[in-house]
Amino acid sequence: MARTRSFWGWGYEDYQLDQQSVDGYKALLSAALGIEKFRSTPIPTIEQCSIRKSRFELAAGLEDICTDDSLERAQHTYGKSFRDVWRGANGIFDNSPDYIAYPKTEEDIVRLYEFAEQADVSIIPYGGGSSVSGGVEPTKDDQYNGVITVDMKHFNKVLEIDQVSRTARIQGGIFGPELESQLKPHGLTLRHFPQSFEFSTLGGWIATRSGGHYATLYTHIDEFVQSVRMVTPHGIMQSRRLPGSGAGPSEERLIAGSEGILGIITEAWMRLQHIPKYKASKAVSFAGWQEAVDCCREISQSGLFPSNARLVDPMEAMSNGLGDGQSTMIIIGFESAHHDVSDQMDKGLAICKKYNGSWKEDQVKKDNKRDKAADNWKAAFLRAPYLRDHFVRMGCIMETFETAVTWDQFEAFHKGIISSANEAIEDIAGGGFITCRFTHLYPDGPAPYYTIIAKGQTGNEIEQWNTIKKIVSDQIIKLGGTITHHHAVGKDHQAHYEQQQSDIFGTALKAVKDKLDPKWILNPDVLIRK
Repeated sequence: MARTRSFWGWGYEDYQLDQQSVDGYKALLSAALGIEKFRSTPIPTIEQCSIRKSRFELAAGLEDICTDDSLERAQHTYGKSFRDVWRGANGIFDNSPDYIAYPKTEEDIVRLYEFAEQADVSIIPYGGGSSVSGGVEPTKDDQYNGVITVDMKHFNKVLEIDQVSRTARIQGGIFGPELESQLKPHGLTLRHFPQSFEFSTLGGWIATRSGGHYATLYTHIDEFVQSVRMVTPHGIMQSRRLPGSGAGPSEERLIAGSEGILGIITEAWMRLQHIPKYKASKAVSFAGWQEAVDCCREISQSGLFPSNARLVDPMEAMSNGLGDGQSTMIIIGFESAHHDVSDQMDKGLAICKKYNGSWKEDQVKKDNKRDKAADNWKAAFLRAPYLRDHFVRMGCIMETFETAVTWDQFEAFHKGIISSANEAIEDIAGGGFITCRFTHLYPDGPAPYYTIIAKGQTGNEIEQWNTIKKIVSDQIIKLGGTITHHHAVGKDHQAHYEQQQSDIFGTALKAVKDKLDPKWILNPDVLIRK
């Protein structure tokens, strides 16, 4: 029996957090935030949520692929950011899409486009709905008569596998677990595992330039795209299958990161890898933050290319069962389908030792066995969104932001972000804290990922977060970082993305939009503005 997705928050309705994790985190937050008694917002039922009547009638022939069911419209109203979960948990669904479409063919998508252009209706491409930047939220622009969200769940197959070239033709609506299950019998894997893996799709990964779990070398989905097919309101874009090309600007790279404003990705040829057989992982402790940062820089420039090299600051390490709150941790791991990785692990640990990293010798696991601390981190990583939703309902502000900056700027950048965030948290929330980890390492710089946890004022939590978010985002741009490393621009980051890009590039991107989507029906308000 299929499990039911939550219509208000992350994941499955029947997921149960273990009480030990909840109690431990509650004690941590109580001490850190000074909260003696947490409130609890009851989970709403769909009957308690006011879903407005659809604002327009469908054209004849579209009823067979569309629904105006209240539950399905609620499920497609928001992504999974703090703002989204807070509104969902409080039963606020005042701007739901009017219909949800489930096309089965590209011809169905074309029919939806034709109707939308004639009826002045906007279209939102939808994969798994895991956006944390407003990427799937309906527009409030009154120039449109309504909204159709186009759910790609029927485009869910691996269509063809080329074993010789080690590639596969895969439909865009396939979810991560199903994709891997269809590749596994062939001994192959896409090896792209974002935190949203269970609830996100290939098309969504490409459209948002998704970052995966692996920390070095192939960090983003666009590294795996060999060719891509996208249905636009102006026609179909289909790039050629090539291992590489220097023939002009890359068609694939234009589509990757386009966030649904140019068309709907229906399929792509993807570069695959053999399933790893050899693995080793280790959690290393550092007494000093700077020593751990310097260690990460040398690892990133060593040519070892670990699959995992994740720095975690003391507070975040402790909250995820990794440390005592005093030590900065680096989780380092290696994988290979072809050779033993012991030598790589030894070299990686030698770099850690150079910067005074320490570990228990009996914790160095090899021969496909993992360090227990690394496994604890993985479990906490997957549990985090559910835990976030639980404490949002208890009155906490819990949200993340991520960026990337060059090594030479990182020290000043990090100090500036921490300082401005702490000041904003104190001024706006009266208490809270910020943590940091590195999700990805590049030879020229890290991708720091920050988590802010603060006290919420009942009914005012979104306004509090919006204010904190703007202060921090302004600092990110001012200090030389990117407004997003792997969470996409969406609506939430649009203003700062405009500051990051050159003016002439923004003009060129709008010109492409005008050509492919002349009535701007696709994802208005996302990525760029008219």
